[in-house]
Amino acid sequence: MSSQKNFILVVNPISGDVDKTEITEIASGFAESQDVNLIIFETTGNNDEVAIQKLQEKNKAERIIVVGGDGTIKMVAEAMKDHEVILGIIPGGSANGLSVDLNLPSEIEENLIIAFQNDYMEMDMISINGKKSMHLSDIGINAELVKNYENSNVRGKLGYALQAINTLTGLKEPFRAKIETKNRTVETEARMVVIANSQKYGTGVTINPQGVMNDGKFEIVIIKNLDLIVFGKILSGNMPIESGDVEIISTDKATITTNVPVSFQIDGEYCDEVTKLEVEILPNQMKIAIP
Repeated sequence: MSSQKNFILVVNPISGDVDKTEITEIASGFAESQDVNLIIFETTGNNDEVAIQKLQEKNKAERIIVVGGDGTIKMVAEAMKDHEVILGIIPGGSANGLSVDLNLPSEIEENLIIAFQNDYMEMDMISINGKKSMHLSDIGINAELVKNYENSNVRGKLGYALQAINTLTGLKEPFRAKIETKNRTVETEARMVVIANSQKYGTGVTINPQGVMNDGKFEIVIIKNLDLIVFGKILSGNMPIESGDVEIISTDKATITTNVPVSFQIDGEYCDEVTKLEVEILPNQMKIAIP
């Protein structure tokens, strides 16, 4: 009897406008060389979570390798929350913030070695109004940008740049935010409030230098002023933390309220306008293969 291990490869065929056929072929070849039985599952956007659960119950895979972006990874993590399984990641979405945070390489082959063989960490997630966030969610100007980007028809970095200009030109008044944690309450004017489990946006911009994804805490990054100079500093990766423009609070639970409805996004996906967020850390939510 063969002692072959089962791995599942979850492929989101449409994420990030990238053709996944080549990745799937390389992964299949790699699995064969590792004596791994690779079960390929393509997402359809229709009951994927249930289908993946059934596949896992049948095959008892040790690892699930996800080819897609943050949305696909999150969906698989949700599906697997009651199963002991390690997630491997091959970045292939339009938002790959998590792979940027994990410092995953850009070569498929290098990623396969990590996804198939490497050690893992137990990563926290954050619950925001009952929804799960893996790395960065925010209210304010960036969420506006995400909304504008989703509604535009230019994709990729150019699309982001165009929408960044649009968003800055159509800037509303700052909102007032009240952030309550166990130890303190902060009330301030803000342009943007980030709820961060990690350090970087998918674009590579560091917004939360203190972020560690498995420390049982998240950071609230309050950006009070966002003129072009501050915005430029953030975009170029120089967070102006020592100035009065930015304040960072580290905690495991918080309530954030705003005086007016403010745009809100989770992990690069626009959600809605909100006036209140209940936020708490969910420790050790998923095992994820790391370099």
